Amino acid sequence: MQKEKLRTVRKMKGFTQQQMAEVIPTDVSNYSRKESGAVSITQTEWNKLAQFLSVPVEEIYEEDEVKFVVENPIFNDSSLANIGNNNTTNISNELSIEIIKTMQEYISLLKEEIERLKK
Repeated sequence: MQKEKLRTVRKMKGFTQQQMAEVIPTDVSNYSRKESGAVSITQTEWNKLAQFLSVPVEEIYEEDEVKFVVENPIFNDSSLANIGNNNTTNISNELSIEIIKTMQEYISLLKEEIERLKK
């Protein structure tokens, strides 16, 4: 989720992304990802940015859209649940059991490969 409040205040005050990156400190490409919502901004970084912009944190702060992603080389599907959304707050028990089974299979394959390599 883009940080529109942060971007708006930054532009209104005439600061570049480079100047903002120096405040946290990070490189400009990482700051750009933070402002676009691709990378989360820590509470400490929010405080530093607000102080630099001379505004209360509440004026620029926007929560991250938190996601839980399960990926695994055997279970070739990505299961995604948006935390905070009532419909998807909890991962179903069936999915959890399936993930555990898949991980156990993967561990078994890895153990077999280790044994094969030892020979």
